[in-house]
Amino acid sequence: GVLDIIFIATSWWFLSSEQRIPSSLEVGYRMVTGQFRRFTYRELKDATGNFKEELGRGGSGVVYRGVLDKGKVVAVKKLTNVAGGDEEFWAEMTLIGRINHFNLVRIWGFCSEGKHKLLVYEYVENESLDRHLFDTDRTTLPWRERYRIALGTARGLAYLHHECLEWVVHCDVKPENILLTREFDAKIADFGLAKLSKRDGAAGDSMQLSHMRGTTGYMAPEWALNVPINAKVDVYSYGVVLLEMVMGCRVCDQTTAGGERLEMSQIAQALRQVVATGNVVPLVDGRLQGQFNPRQALEMVRISLSCMEDRSNRPTMDDVAKALTACDDEDEHPAYR
Repeated sequence: GVLDIIFIATSWWFLSSEQRIPSSLEVGYRMVTGQFRRFTYRELKDATGNFKEELGRGGSGVVYRGVLDKGKVVAVKKLTNVAGGDEEFWAEMTLIGRINHFNLVRIWGFCSEGKHKLLVYEYVENESLDRHLFDTDRTTLPWRERYRIALGTARGLAYLHHECLEWVVHCDVKPENILLTREFDAKIADFGLAKLSKRDGAAGDSMQLSHMRGTTGYMAPEWALNVPINAKVDVYSYGVVLLEMVMGCRVCDQTTAGGERLEMSQIAQALRQVVATGNVVPLVDGRLQGQFNPRQALEMVRISLSCMEDRSNRPTMDDVAKALTACDDEDEHPAYR
């Protein structure tokens, strides 16, 4: 019995200290046990029926509906213009796979086979914010849901900027990248596709990107100035989206009485007047027919204006989330009209 115990103890010590499992296998094991896995291209081709049902498309690729072998419905995104080789993509996906927050779309796995680079996301059934906000053929998105989405999006971005292990700048915050659940909870999609930077400092630290990223109408002015980019580009974009939730239309489509497109400086000046007077009613989406919370609407306009200021004067997303939370009266009787 003593010899058996000595043998077992010696074997365990030898295996744990001298024959350690390679770190790459350890990462792989954690990914599998954490429901994050690497798929083959054949698996995803079969799951999507040869990429038959398209859910949407954008600058980073096309999204298809898929069903995995256990019946789980997923969204499969075919990425375009992905730089780097297999190992680099694997390393980046390992980082992205660790990111988990209620207001972020969950990533289940990925595929990297030569030119084929794909991501497998959770399926969010209620489409994206733009379709509910700008599609005039749909039922008007109620105020309570708008505020809920604004708050959820702010919390998701605050997590990316301040709380996750590797701080992430989204670089393309817009209504198309805010997906909605059946209960109208916000789920931010496409995060981590720009550049993941190891958290050597705060989210205000800058980083260099090889080219401009984002969507016209939502891009911060510093993109055109060839200066290092930081998390404040997301704050600017969020400010535009927040204003669109109040107005119910695209900010970039606003025109003067003569039909000329308004510059952002002109829009900012109009917002300053609204904040100064407190008269937010003319700015709010008319389709709501007055059914909104004036205190929340004015706070959203104030926050939107601060988000679109010069970079050094913009708040952090953590500040924004706290301000919206302080004005959240979901459990109270709404102060409509």
